[in-house]
Order: sequence, then structure tokens, then C-alpha cells
Amino acid sequence: MEKNLFEIGLEKRKATLGSEYVQKSLDDADDFSRPFQEAMTTWCWGFGWGDEVIDAKTRSMMNLSMIGALGKMTEWELHCRGAIKNGVSREELRAIIHVIGIYCGVPQALECMRVARKVLENEK
Repeated sequence: MEKNLFEIGLEKRKATLGSEYVQKSLDDADDFSRPFQEAMTTWCWGFGWGDEVIDAKTRSMMNLSMIGALGKMTEWELHCRGAIKNGVSREELRAIIHVIGIYCGVPQALECMRVARKVLENEK
């Protein structure tokens, strides 16, 4: 492998979440949180997102479904922005939210819809 998983993860993370956001997360890390930032970048983004079997758009769609199911709305908003950056359309976002509603319940779908509308409004 020509690059280590941290470097690959850093590239993938910045490509999806934006360089400024990622750099701020790393710069704000202290002795307590830095090991987690490094591990998450290596494992989630290097090992997970660095595997080219599934394209970034599909990964984003999968993430939105799973994070929506967990009800982690701060992360859902972040990944909603990343999904749009990775090519997920407005219509695909709506379809993902519909699936969340079917499998996770209408209240959770409503939360996702609120966040998606906020993100889409800010994208204009």
C-alpha cells in the first residue's frame, strides 16, 4: 500500500466533510480527544471509506440510513451535507428519509426531514 490508512482516511474525510471542518476537528483535538480523532480517521475513513468497492455516493446513502436509524441528528446533518457533496440528489435524500420512516418510524423521519430541509436551504 502506497499510503497509510490515516492518510487515505484524511483524504476521504476531507473530500466528504470538507477540508475546513476536518482541519478544525483535528486542530481542536487535545491530548484527551486526539487519539479518538486519529483512530476514527484511520478506521472509519481510511479502512472503511478507503475501500473503493463501494463508491462515495452509495456510502453516503448508507450512512444517512444508518445514522438516521440511530437518531444521531448532529451526525446526520454533517453527513447530509457530505452526501450532497458526494452527488446524492434532493430526490434521493427524500427517498432515504422515506425508508427511515418505514423502518424507524415517522417521528425519526420527521427529524431527518427537518434537518434535510435546513441543509438544502443552506446549499442554495
